[in-house]
Amino acid sequence: MKHKLATTCFVIGAALTPIAVYAADQDADRADPSTFVKDSAITTKIKSKLAAEHLGSLANISVDTDKNGVVWMSGTVKDQAELDQAVRIAQNTEGVKTVKNQLKVQK
Repeated sequence: MKHKLATTCFVIGAALTPIAVYAADQDADRADPSTFVKDSAITTKIKSKLAAEHLGSLANISVDTDKNGVVWMSGTVKDQAELDQAVRIAQNTEGVKTVKNQLKVQK
């Protein structure tokens, strides 16, 4: 019985280890609190500017910033003009080095 329990624990632990390692790799830059705050500040600035422009697709735009100042934008917008405006706002935000645009025009 003890052997069965130990084997079960080992199998479950071995199955969960890759998941934990993957999750840790995804937010490696979040380990340093100052980096996390800087990234969050850039993301917040962009989202605030998007809201100030009253973009209709704001709820459908996801913004994330990595530790190197690279902004990732994804989601859907209603037209090309809105897409261009969202990218331009991100590019003109202090601290942004590059914008990776994955926005799509919703048909």
